[in-house]
Amino acid sequence: MAREFEVVVIGGGPGGYVAAIKAAQAGKKVAIVEASKLGGTCLHRGCIPTKALLKAAHVYQTAKHGAAYGVETGTVTFNLERAQAFKHDLVAGLEKGIEHLMKQGKIEVFRGKASILGPSIFSPQPGTVAVEDETGESELILPNQLIIATGSIPRELPGLPFDHERILNSDDLLRFEQLPSSIAIVGGGVIGVEWASMLVDLDVDVTLIEVGERLLPLEDKAVSREVERLLKKRGVRVKKNVTVDPEQTTVKTDGVELVVGEETLAVDRVLVSVGRVANTEHLGLQNTSIVVENGVIQVDAQYRTKERHIFAIGDCIGKLQLAHVASAEGVKAVETILGHEPTPLDYDLIPRCVYGVPEVASVGLTEEAAKASGRNVKTGTYRFNGLGKARIEGQADGFVKLVSDEETDDLLGVHIVGPKATELITEGGLALVLNATAWEMGQLVHPHPALSEAFQEAALAVDGLPIHA
Repeated sequence: MAREFEVVVIGGGPGGYVAAIKAAQAGKKVAIVEASKLGGTCLHRGCIPTKALLKAAHVYQTAKHGAAYGVETGTVTFNLERAQAFKHDLVAGLEKGIEHLMKQGKIEVFRGKASILGPSIFSPQPGTVAVEDETGESELILPNQLIIATGSIPRELPGLPFDHERILNSDDLLRFEQLPSSIAIVGGGVIGVEWASMLVDLDVDVTLIEVGERLLPLEDKAVSREVERLLKKRGVRVKKNVTVDPEQTTVKTDGVELVVGEETLAVDRVLVSVGRVANTEHLGLQNTSIVVENGVIQVDAQYRTKERHIFAIGDCIGKLQLAHVASAEGVKAVETILGHEPTPLDYDLIPRCVYGVPEVASVGLTEEAAKASGRNVKTGTYRFNGLGKARIEGQADGFVKLVSDEETDDLLGVHIVGPKATELITEGGLALVLNATAWEMGQLVHPHPALSEAFQEAALAVDGLPIHA
């Protein structure tokens, strides 16, 4: 006999568990199905563990250069085993926190693989969920409303499949017990840049390979140029406009030999970071009217699929593949289930972040996108090296760039590359939400000394009136 719930969520990542909590807060009887661990990719294989190791690498570099601040550290070494233990304990603690939230909300957690069934004796419409646990036993769950939040998995490079020993994805690197001596990172997007930044800080010989003309191709061109300059300054070799030929890639017992453009490169390991693909296989979607195009589930502005009682959120719908986006989509989906009429999510107002060194964060339109939309724009840029706080922090590279509409003065985009960019971006995001102008941002008195002073100077620079430039 199928057990009945008002809302069932498939997937316990940041989209799924947030949706479950939101529904439970409204008094709904809620269940969540998770094949692995609560927290999903973000907690166990993405956001949190990678940032934990990035922090470890940053502390290592800070200790190595502590003498500049009068801190004599002697010989500094990096202990990967302890760094991994720090990461593990951090992840485990946060996982327990999510488990506590499930108990607090009286959300029932089913451990196992979910499969959506078609119409049956249990329901005239598709949506009954079969949950198969690790022993092979199955249990049926009958939801009134179903939310699919199954996330994504690393994309393989055609002809160069992961062997998880020499040809790696980011999940593999997180499990390493020993750092590679050298690595080629194929893909200059967010994941590739973050790993390049981390590994070069840990004294690994890094080559970053990008098929396009620039790193971080979705960011403002000025940001891409600055990131490339600073990565090269730290020792990363960057190769652009080149491809890796799988047929000329040789995996050996002691490394990998690959042809990059006209160069033959020998490295210890290869990391393939060419994006992620929606995790929609083996879900039983064929038993429904749900439409899948280009590998992603098609939804409307309220995240409904073609089955009106089934919703989908997060990476599996192919929007911005970010944890905070999945959470926001989950909230919107539940608000729709509750009978509200939520305002559709504006993806142009969502911050995008890269947590390497330098950090990168942006919200809104790039200068190039704003011009392509037919707008006349004006920009203001202020470099961090003009700020006392940035120099104190020893991170004076980078800048804040504002993109503004020349006719209305409204801010269109905010772009930061430099220290604490991922924290600072919220001020820019709020300015866009409030339809602020650069002049209005420039009127806000910022504390001194502070990194946020760069906003005020960049805002004044839009009209050619910066104070400290």
